[in-house]
Amino acid sequence: MKLSTTRRARLAAATATAALALVGLGNVAVAADEPTSTPVPVVTPEGQTFSYVVNAKHANPGQTRLAERAVTDAGGVVVQSWPEIGVVIAHSANDTFRADVVRLAKGHAVESVGVTRTVPVSEATPAAAGTVPGAKGAPHKATKKKTVGVGLEEVEASAVAPDPREAEQWDMSLIKADQAHEITDGSPDVLVGVLDSGINATHPDLAPVIDTAASVNCTSAGRPDTSATGWQPTTSYHGSHVAGTIAAARNGVGIVGVAPGVRLASVKVVNDDGFIYPEYAICGFVWAGLEGMDVTNNSYYIDPFMYWCADQPDQAAVKEAVTRAVDFSTDRGVAHVAAAGNAATDLANNTVDTSSPNDSTPVTRTINSGCEDIPAELDGVVTVSSIDRAGNLSSFSNRGLGKIDVAAPGSSILSTNFPGDGYRTASGTSMASPHVAGVVALLKSTHPDWTPAQLEQAVREQADDHACGPVSSGPACVGGLTENSFYGDGIVDALDAVTLQ
Repeated sequence: MKLSTTRRARLAAATATAALALVGLGNVAVAADEPTSTPVPVVTPEGQTFSYVVNAKHANPGQTRLAERAVTDAGGVVVQSWPEIGVVIAHSANDTFRADVVRLAKGHAVESVGVTRTVPVSEATPAAAGTVPGAKGAPHKATKKKTVGVGLEEVEASAVAPDPREAEQWDMSLIKADQAHEITDGSPDVLVGVLDSGINATHPDLAPVIDTAASVNCTSAGRPDTSATGWQPTTSYHGSHVAGTIAAARNGVGIVGVAPGVRLASVKVVNDDGFIYPEYAICGFVWAGLEGMDVTNNSYYIDPFMYWCADQPDQAAVKEAVTRAVDFSTDRGVAHVAAAGNAATDLANNTVDTSSPNDSTPVTRTINSGCEDIPAELDGVVTVSSIDRAGNLSSFSNRGLGKIDVAAPGSSILSTNFPGDGYRTASGTSMASPHVAGVVALLKSTHPDWTPAQLEQAVREQADDHACGPVSSGPACVGGLTENSFYGDGIVDALDAVTLQ
């Protein structure tokens, strides 16, 4: 799910952080018969600014204000306050900030505090707290505006000539999207949030479907930035490629997405160095809920840990904050789809992580069942593995019985590029997930009243059963025809999504 091989090169050259000491507060839990995960404590030297999540005990404006006060009393700055979920994003250069916040809150308002990265922040610290409409308890009304380019009218795809490179899209044929398009391309009333590196606003296949009013940049320390260019890509093609798979317009140019009739919102959660820090993702998920999005695609894992452990205080606090954000948006009607990951790992039997933290120096650590890839392994998120043109599990794809929900094409996928107005092929579970997000968008188009839980159930039930396939690397396939560790409930089926009554 990581964005490029250049990330690995940067990490290999990263300097080690100082010797770390365990500091952090949070609710921790691990099964009694499992080993405790290896601590990866984070030193926050006096005078160096780090970023934190502060979780109020209750998600309400009053408790959140008390948590904000504890942050400022502890010498921190409230960067962004999310009273909807009782989470405060804070910066501080105080080396005892975590303990000070809990002490100053006197145990009444703060449940946990956790540092969100193992290096000082690279962004400037805002001068004052940031909020969005709806903060402090006031209801935020989703705009549902169609501030998009031309060509988004809902039309019968069969009445439109094929786009020039549609014949190259084997992936669309494999999931029967081409047959689904004979019935519908999806509804412009459906809005899909692409939580990624931004969407190329000038690409002819993407410009017609971008909802600029619903788009946002969350990489400004976790504060929502709605400026005209903030949500656009700067260094990465990734978000534009994902967006094209979901909804590249049917306009006689290039390719066609799974659901070319729906709208896309660019929710930028990847910074210019390629990192998706927790505060960025939290902003993205809350924004999706506030804006009334219907689906989000999440082709990433949250940095700097590939797996966030519930028995490590800092990691547990972050995991709690992200979970609250996901749950909030789900409660507001947003269905979530996420990539399973590219480590060729069995997520159901995973005991070692050698890649975290990836923003400083990775260590080899023992992990347990409380250590999860987020958001992919969170409840209510449809988790997608990758298959190739032959229908076999991609060699890089993660797997896991009870972890994978459905499979979709992710090897050598043709989609939209950045910069410029061209196209490129790319591989990864990042490329598989948007196929499923597109199918969920088609489901929502044909069943506008369905809840996220109903959409998740339907996309799993309609998936085409696939028996365990050959093993090219990693653990063997486990399970049977109707559910197994490679394909979950099967290969996603777009045609069934638009014909289900």
